[in-house]
Amino acid sequence: MRLRHKPWASDFLAEHSQYAIANPTLYKGKWNELFGNDNPIHIEVGTGKGQFIVGMAQQNPEINYIGIELFDSVIVAALQKVVDLQLPNLKLLNVNAKDLAEFFDVEEIDRVYLNFSDPWPKTRHIKRRLTYKSFLALYEKILKKGGEIHFKTDNQGLFEYSLISFSEYGLMLKYVSLDLHNSNFEGNIMTEYEEKFSEKGQRIYRVEAKYMNEEK
Repeated sequence: MRLRHKPWASDFLAEHSQYAIANPTLYKGKWNELFGNDNPIHIEVGTGKGQFIVGMAQQNPEINYIGIELFDSVIVAALQKVVDLQLPNLKLLNVNAKDLAEFFDVEEIDRVYLNFSDPWPKTRHIKRRLTYKSFLALYEKILKKGGEIHFKTDNQGLFEYSLISFSEYGLMLKYVSLDLHNSNFEGNIMTEYEEKFSEKGQRIYRVEAKYMNEEK
């Protein structure tokens, strides 16, 4: 996908620093202080234009959300939604997911969402997949004991790979749907890609995977 450059993006992010956090390393271990409460914190890695995480923040005001997106030309669309709605329980980070441990302390996060991640189909790019074992280790570090990953995709190959990756890492698969929109799952918030793909009749795959590292 070719991204359209938006020269005004960095200025827009800077103008709304109450939502787009410019230096997230300052809040490592202190995110609840920034939100002003002790509510659970859920993060979405690869927020895109923000439809999912904005919808989740609206639906669940008792949960704090942080959206993470690498491209500033994309995250500004999410930021515009947050600004328009003035959501107090949602922050955005324009950072690289591989650096999550620099922004979040050990066991600071309650849940990770991965929605329609880049499948990186070529074998030589396998380490870039957000469900590769090195990323799973990264999520485990910042998640609380027994934390979960909720993953959605339209890509069957990536989904099958991810199920294997989760299982080999030792995660428990709690919920697996091979056709989410024709299932009994309730409360689904769709992403922009999800709407696009489902309108074309494509299946949406979803899994909830739990780390089996609860304290005894």
